[in-house]
Amino acid sequence: MNKKSWTRRSARITQAALVLVLGGLTSTADADTVGVQIAGGIGRHHVRAVDLGLVWDPGCNFWGIGGWHFSLLGEAHVAYWHTNEDAVHNDVYAFGAQPMLRFIKDEGAIRPYVEAGAGVRVLSHPTITDHYTLSTAFQFTELVGVGAQFGSHQQYQAGFRFQHVSNAGIKEPNPGINFSQLYLQYNF
Repeated sequence: MNKKSWTRRSARITQAALVLVLGGLTSTADADTVGVQIAGGIGRHHVRAVDLGLVWDPGCNFWGIGGWHFSLLGEAHVAYWHTNEDAVHNDVYAFGAQPMLRFIKDEGAIRPYVEAGAGVRVLSHPTITDHYTLSTAFQFTELVGVGAQFGSHQQYQAGFRFQHVSNAGIKEPNPGINFSQLYLQYNF
């Protein structure tokens, strides 16, 4: 299988997975279980990112410890990356999904949390500049972050995330890209 056909196939698989996930979110979600997230961040080579996410909280809470518990969430994202640094592709789009594990305080007007997750991304273009390429359109992502949930119905969230995107050595070079992001979320 050639590179172009593999890239198209991985993009189609990811798009189909997103359709299934998003379709499942709308048909199985109850009130206060679906949220919309917007994030902004910056990465290597002056790459700026804007990310729009759909977050699903299925109410999968477990392992309570001293007034805190773990919660499992699902997220689907569409991101726009932009750079002016000798760009081959100034504009890159990233599509993906990941589960997130969150350790959050049980009660209170403001409920702090720490979170981590890992998932996949498909990029519209893996080459960003003449000297900076991620080599493949198919990428993996790992995220860690901190934040807080608040509001009269705990409907708001704000936080900071560190995100690493790379192809995990599928093809060289594999420099990856790191983003530092701030995000806001509203839960319906």
